[in-house]
Amino acid sequence: MDSTESTRQATSPDQTPRTARLLGGVAVVTGAGGGGCGRAIALRCAAEGAAVVVCDVNEAGGEETVRLISGQGGRAAFVRADVREEAQVRELLEFSVATFGGIRLLVNNASGPFRPGEQAEYWASTVQTELLGTLYGIRYAIDAMRDRGGGAIVNVSSISALWHGRRITTGVASAPYDAAKAAVIRLTTTLDWLMPQYGIRVNCLAPGWIATDGPRQYWESLTPVERRERGVPSVLLTPEQIAGAVLYLATDESLVGRVLLWWSEDEPRLIRWGDRGYAGADEIGWREPIL
Repeated sequence: MDSTESTRQATSPDQTPRTARLLGGVAVVTGAGGGGCGRAIALRCAAEGAAVVVCDVNEAGGEETVRLISGQGGRAAFVRADVREEAQVRELLEFSVATFGGIRLLVNNASGPFRPGEQAEYWASTVQTELLGTLYGIRYAIDAMRDRGGGAIVNVSSISALWHGRRITTGVASAPYDAAKAAVIRLTTTLDWLMPQYGIRVNCLAPGWIATDGPRQYWESLTPVERRERGVPSVLLTPEQIAGAVLYLATDESLVGRVLLWWSEDEPRLIRWGDRGYAGADEIGWREPIL
């Protein structure tokens, strides 16, 4: 087995020691101006010794994240950037290099509002945020990292991108969201070549339900019976747990092109490298006639 292939074997947080790659490095976290996962990830990166560039369209929220990091003795700066705009993403990464001297980690966490039941007019905006924002981030992070010894990129997808159909639908809003998040997963797994060529590792987190404001409020409105009937988990992941999973993917150097899935009722698991995704396919008893 060659060295590249050996990095693809399944590992877990308790099997592989983490490295200190973030210490003294720079982490860029998109969507870090709210009170949810982005802020938790930014705070965790700062606690690990990274200088953090906080990105969001919410200026007040972004400045608050910076204030919280500074209050804990960390270093941080805020950049207002809309990840749907390629030029703004490029400027975000350029600012990070000019201000802190390089980038060790990019976390593509930014996500748009979920609009269940609303019309398809929002589909393009959803795809631009969830997929194109991630694509732009990776594109310019490669430029920033490859000449400085490499780095890590962690994309945040969703476990809903892995489901081949839902028992309970959430209306038209889920279609572009799930499609974009599925594309983020495939983008991740096809970029493993960046590691041997440039020293850049790209990995992805696909979590289930998280206790951020909207999901938590909906979760709290249901009884345990209603949760079971609607396919809602009995417990929610916390933003701090998400931050820990991102740090694991960012610092475990054996992980390249991997997807970590975490349904909140289960333990986090890595999808096996090379998994075809259809091991449970149903036989249909049909064959094309040979003429």
